[in-house]
Amino acid sequence: MGLDEDALDYHLTDPPGKIEISTTKPTNTQRDLSLAYSPGVAAPCMEIAEDETDAYTYTAKGNLVGVVSNGSAVLGLGDIGAQASKPVMEGKGVLFKRFADIDVFDIELDEEDPHKFVEAVKMMEPTFGGINLEDITAPACFTIEERLREEIDIPVFHDDQHGTAIISGAALLNAADIADKELEDLEIVFSGAGASAIATARFYVSLGCRAENITMCDSSGIITEARAEDDGVNEYKRQFARDVPEGDLADAMEGSDVFVGLSIGGLVSREMVQSMASDPIIFAMANPDPEIGYEEAKAARDDDVIMATGRSDYPNQVNNVLGFPFIFRGALDVRATEINEEMKVACAEALADLARQDVPDAVVKAYGDDPIQYGPDYIIPKPVDPRVLFQVAPAVARAAIESGAARTDLDLDEYEEELEARLGKSREMMRVVLNKAKSDPKTVALAEGENEKMIRAAYQIQEQGIAVPILIGDESEIRQTAASLGLDFEPQVADPAVGDYDDYADRLHELRCRKGITRTEAGELIEGDSNYFGSVMVEQGDADALLTGLSHHYPSALRPPLQVIGTADDVDYAAGVYMLTFKNRVVFVADATVNQAPDEEVLAEVTKQTGMLARRFNVEPRAALLSYSNFGSVDNEGTRKPRNAARMLQDDPEVDFPVDGEMQADTAVVDDILEGTYGFSELDQPANVLVFPNLESGNIGYKLLQRLGGADAIGPMLVGMDRPVHVLQRGDEVKDIVNLASVAVVDAQEE
Repeated sequence: MGLDEDALDYHLTDPPGKIEISTTKPTNTQRDLSLAYSPGVAAPCMEIAEDETDAYTYTAKGNLVGVVSNGSAVLGLGDIGAQASKPVMEGKGVLFKRFADIDVFDIELDEEDPHKFVEAVKMMEPTFGGINLEDITAPACFTIEERLREEIDIPVFHDDQHGTAIISGAALLNAADIADKELEDLEIVFSGAGASAIATARFYVSLGCRAENITMCDSSGIITEARAEDDGVNEYKRQFARDVPEGDLADAMEGSDVFVGLSIGGLVSREMVQSMASDPIIFAMANPDPEIGYEEAKAARDDDVIMATGRSDYPNQVNNVLGFPFIFRGALDVRATEINEEMKVACAEALADLARQDVPDAVVKAYGDDPIQYGPDYIIPKPVDPRVLFQVAPAVARAAIESGAARTDLDLDEYEEELEARLGKSREMMRVVLNKAKSDPKTVALAEGENEKMIRAAYQIQEQGIAVPILIGDESEIRQTAASLGLDFEPQVADPAVGDYDDYADRLHELRCRKGITRTEAGELIEGDSNYFGSVMVEQGDADALLTGLSHHYPSALRPPLQVIGTADDVDYAAGVYMLTFKNRVVFVADATVNQAPDEEVLAEVTKQTGMLARRFNVEPRAALLSYSNFGSVDNEGTRKPRNAARMLQDDPEVDFPVDGEMQADTAVVDDILEGTYGFSELDQPANVLVFPNLESGNIGYKLLQRLGGADAIGPMLVGMDRPVHVLQRGDEVKDIVNLASVAVVDAQEE
């Protein structure tokens, strides 16, 4: 099947379309319904009648955007009418929800008259927190947006005008930086003089470019002052008319620094690119065929052509989805009255800054695992980068507050955390630990220090103030890799082959001499195995915590810290714990990595340690020891182990959280089963600490919950060690290393 056939099938699969309405409150009982509708709904109605701003408190208005179109300029399809534009408007709603958790009603108005269109939208103002105008032909779109901005008191944004302007503006900031050119000196040529081109030219002026340096070309050639006197040039084009000789696009491009294409494909030749100034910047954004192809533009010059297009299959895609969801997110959250120029500039600057930062592994994987690093081929963040939300929305919110467009103020630090929580419960939970770590950073040794991921993690750990990272490995290799990655930091390095670490070898020999390790072998292990080196470093107090395991099997990575550091004084067994986060629930799963066939003493110890870990995440533990039996319904050696462990814990005065078992998994997590059938249980709410009867079931269970249950998994977190140690899974991403480093710091703080 071709793309068209696939798209039709995608849209017609039941239910048709791409969006639906879902409820956000329970509607299971008669009382629920009386609260949702009559008679209870009268109460919020009366509150809003007294104070209209309470609509933001009692309804979904504050998170609801109307995507409004008349279908007069849809994508590259032209004037196809309001009804035919509906799939596009639904698609816009999908992007709002996916990237910024904003709800959308798509509104298709069968109205060509701009003034009647404005009146229709004005009548809908009470419904929405903001209006996104879409696919409306020029020059009507200018009139419609200008009038609505003047006449209604909620944000209005025409994405076809401003989206491309803002995203390409971010690209321009970085392209000029890479080319070492000042914005005010840039000679800029536009191909195209429609709504998007005019809005983009205006926005470049807001960023610092000079209007007199912008040459705009339409299908008739350069828009000159002489042409502007002709009635055929509308008022919006006239503002960029220049006092220059008439000519065509080729004449305009000669000697220019920047080409901005918002017209049709194939207009620009190699010769035209060759005529531009040194290190030219080319934004060929016609879709699907750019004004000049990527490879052709690159091949036209020997110097550095910085190229962007509207296509996803080439570097530097100018994609509006980087802008509108996050602009509206920030605007809605401060109840802005408008989206002004300051807010647009803040968005562009935040995007430009984000492109200069280290790129998460998940983003790299989404684009084929090729390195992504700030430079000519990466001047705009990727649309799937989750950081765009909590980098851009706060910048827009701040600009709204500072410019006077906001109705409410925000604590921007807290706001960033709220935005992270929108991306998933795991981010919300990790933020608790990250904040704790930052309050009192500790020193974390990172074994396998030459590994690129470890170096990038060290940079982020240091940059965020989480800890003082020490990379263990070849110092020259580490520094060379850091430089090649463009990481602007001086890593602290412990190089076993260079420093004097005889005392580490002596200590390792002392600890393991009766286990067959000679002094010579101890020295070789210290110099050649970063796991042993890091373990001794932590055991000696030269670092507060250790992370390892990125390129080793879990058992082999765990062995050195167990041999050198060991378990805590009152603990005989370590255990591996995963935190699994769902939309509205968090559970800690143990043991998933260490103990193969635990007896009742081990199960009891694992439960205690996991409960302590939960509290580090500000979760009050409720523990269930799992089995295929419920409270003695089956009696054999296997079911007695978790049952006896539960009794041991209930009798232990040091255990100050509810524990029960043995019980089946659904009994542990379903409130109705727990309270209805087993009301005698020690648990009065579903368990959030799940202790599996053996390693096999624990590992299977957490992976099924993660893959089929949609849980995000953080871990494995190693509990029970004498000093903080965490063993990564092979292939973990940089964010996983940073997360476990934060947990390790909090562990060290507890000590």
